[in-house]
Amino acid sequence: MKTFEVILSKSYSVKINADNEQSARDLCELFTGDINDISSIKDRELYNFSIEEIECKINDTFGVEEVYA
Repeated sequence: MKTFEVILSKSYSVKINADNEQSARDLCELFTGDINDISSIKDRELYNFSIEEIECKINDTFGVEEVYA
């Protein structure tokens, strides 16, 4: 089996409840990973937010290169 390094870019649509637009931006960047909400209950209480939904919108491969051991 061969090994490949793949350069992949993903874009997501996130629905979030937050105090204001800047908080919504910052919190989405800080507490989303791959397609999961990575925030803890403590994070949500401390920053007063909840992420309702994360949906992958774009999933594009920009390059593939075989990796030799």
